[in-house]
Amino acid sequence: MLMVMSIVILGAGRVGYQLARHLVEENRDVAVIEKDVKRAKFVSDSLDCLVVAEAGNRIDSLKKAGIETAEHFVAVTDSDEINMLTCGIAANEFRVPSKIARVRNIGYSGVEEMGKAFLGIDFVVNPEVEVAQAITAAIDRGAVSDIMFFEQSQMQMRSIRVDQDSIMIGKTVGELRTIINAAFLVVVILRGNEYLIPSGETRLLENDKLYLLATEDVFESLFNQIGRRRVRLDRVVVIGGSGMGENVVKYLLERENVAPRFINRLFRRIKSATLGRNITVIDDDYETCRVLSQRYPDVLVLNGDISDEDFEEEEHLARADLIVASTKNQELNIINAVYAKTLGTKRTVALVNKSSYVHMANHLGIDVAISPVDSMVSTILRHIRKSNVRRVYNISGLSIDIIELSVETLSPIIGKRIRDIKLPPDSLIVTITRNGESVIPNGDTVIENDDHLITIARKESIPALETLFTG
Repeated sequence: MLMVMSIVILGAGRVGYQLARHLVEENRDVAVIEKDVKRAKFVSDSLDCLVVAEAGNRIDSLKKAGIETAEHFVAVTDSDEINMLTCGIAANEFRVPSKIARVRNIGYSGVEEMGKAFLGIDFVVNPEVEVAQAITAAIDRGAVSDIMFFEQSQMQMRSIRVDQDSIMIGKTVGELRTIINAAFLVVVILRGNEYLIPSGETRLLENDKLYLLATEDVFESLFNQIGRRRVRLDRVVVIGGSGMGENVVKYLLERENVAPRFINRLFRRIKSATLGRNITVIDDDYETCRVLSQRYPDVLVLNGDISDEDFEEEEHLARADLIVASTKNQELNIINAVYAKTLGTKRTVALVNKSSYVHMANHLGIDVAISPVDSMVSTILRHIRKSNVRRVYNISGLSIDIIELSVETLSPIIGKRIRDIKLPPDSLIVTITRNGESVIPNGDTVIENDDHLITIARKESIPALETLFTG
């Protein structure tokens, strides 16, 4: 019999709501605390969970939500202070085993504190750091697609859209493998608002979005063959200099400064600025620009609004290898990225919140669309799963997840062939990593202790899947 995990979520904004929706779809016991009455009613009408329409920093409100028996408390309001305070209450007054807080202020949640317990919080999640890391990871690999990484596997998951002039149109998945001649697996195809698990006979259509699993070297070859060859991204323009935009700049500078420090030992007269990326930041707020100019003297900071017809710095966009649109307005980010493409920018990255906007951005030719909400939810889900769950990724807001698990010693499936294992409905073992080697299994593959698996499953099947591999 499956034990039902109990979670209390404080805050029903975008992150809190999406997190609650994921967990409810998995048949978890979820309670949401939201002081905004209208928002609380929306959650109550939309999700099958307990909703407490009160302030979450009150003892009685926490009790109404069932915190006394909760396994996890997740505080994701817009206030760092409330998130930290309530986690402290959950730790000291109710001894909740796991407390997670969203904290934006770097002074509270600097990288050195990420993942460490402090002030009663077991795990701190900073949305700006999470997104900046995702953006720089994509940039490091040419910004040709979004990327999902796994802890114990060399495999990566990336997405490719089938454009109207793509060599993939009309080909079956089996034919595609022959044409491209690389070891990859098409895990999921997103077609419109539906998904399908393809076979070798599945034929690809225009605007299909493929989620592929392969190693980094294979992806390099694959993208070259389909016409998305990696280009140098030396001239970078970041639109929006506060919050996430500044963190992107900081991460890029940290990466570029490693080489100059080494070279400067040999060539003292070479300036590091001539060796790294040429970074420009554009922001419409003068004070933000002033602060950025002081903090990052090697970065060109321009005060202006590129959507304004009087904007006079368009040459920076036209000459850019990469545009990162990172303002707080997701619609503006999409417009800015598309506009930059029309001027000749080679690669574009845009921040969006809605999953549907991620699809739209891809259809409009934006190379990488990253959702801070999806990133936050995936990170939080990973930390409230069982100990053998390493990574959790949701496929574009659909009802399926990609999950990385390890097989623990007491698991009942050890020694069994995959064909003999009663996997939950709509679940599939995609790859197995054993002794550092990743393989695509078949029905005769035998599961061994400490195997690391990448699986695909519907949300409601995840608890059973976790139990199956844990024992």
